[in-house]
Amino acid sequence: MSLFKIFNSKPAEGKKALDEGLEKTRKGLFDKLARAVTGKSRVDDETLDSIEEALVASDVGVETTLRIIERLEIRVARDKYLNATELNSILKDEVEALLQENKLSDCGEPFDFSKKPYVIMVVGVNGVGKTTTIGKLALRLRNSGKNVLLGAADTFRAAATDQLKIWAERAGVPLVKQQMGSDPASVAYDTLSSALAQGSDVVIIDTAGRLHNRVNLMNELTKIRNVMRKLIPDAPHEVLLVLDGSTGQNAFQQAKEFTKATDVTSLAITKLDGTAKGGVVIGISDQFRIPVKFIGVGEKIEDLQLFNKRDFVESLFDQKNN
Repeated sequence: MSLFKIFNSKPAEGKKALDEGLEKTRKGLFDKLARAVTGKSRVDDETLDSIEEALVASDVGVETTLRIIERLEIRVARDKYLNATELNSILKDEVEALLQENKLSDCGEPFDFSKKPYVIMVVGVNGVGKTTTIGKLALRLRNSGKNVLLGAADTFRAAATDQLKIWAERAGVPLVKQQMGSDPASVAYDTLSSALAQGSDVVIIDTAGRLHNRVNLMNELTKIRNVMRKLIPDAPHEVLLVLDGSTGQNAFQQAKEFTKATDVTSLAITKLDGTAKGGVVIGISDQFRIPVKFIGVGEKIEDLQLFNKRDFVESLFDQKNN
């Protein structure tokens, strides 16, 4: 069974979890939009300013918000907007069109499993849900029939290895680890050696969530990459950056730092269920042109979802759920 099918085996439940996970963002955004147009018969500059404020407050980001406002001005001039419902519909159309234009295709099968072992290096600061994401992903992969191996290359914190060990046991997959303070690149090398010997399908390497500065971060991640390539020339096949959606603009900053430090190929944005800042997904998708492959909308394993632009925008602007 493919990972795509595993993630979408119960689409109705998945959409319900997405709707519930985006409730705070949707309610905050829609309430602000409703106030912006109350008593208005047309969209004027004051209305557009209020819409801009609502989008920025949802952490869509200033640059992306301005792009949306520009598109909105063109639409309302042409379509002669009359009420809040119509404005909501127009705004939804323009946000979805913006994401489509970024040419970030929705995930079908998120990984190229023709490469074996398929090596995923996971990066991100401490506390963003990195270990939880790795664990949930490992369990999903194992349930899809993949032979998965984890590598604990965040050797700077004892808690990081302990947490990954718990998730490895929960997911029923083996873990390669060394003592705290060991060379992270050495752990990565041992993990890939074991994967090749065991015939693993997928390897997921955890990395340090925090180093002294960006230069150290870049050097460490480059060293891990170079050491892995001694065994598998094109490893890692995926560099997955995990971001905490509830931190809003802080997530933008983290994305900037990590994309400077290494070649990030995909994003996972977590903790969207506990925040009104879910617009960060739109802004990050738009500004970094890196595919958002996974979003986290809750604690349960099924709440780690493949990102689907259409479903996300539908949930964000669905007035029936307000």
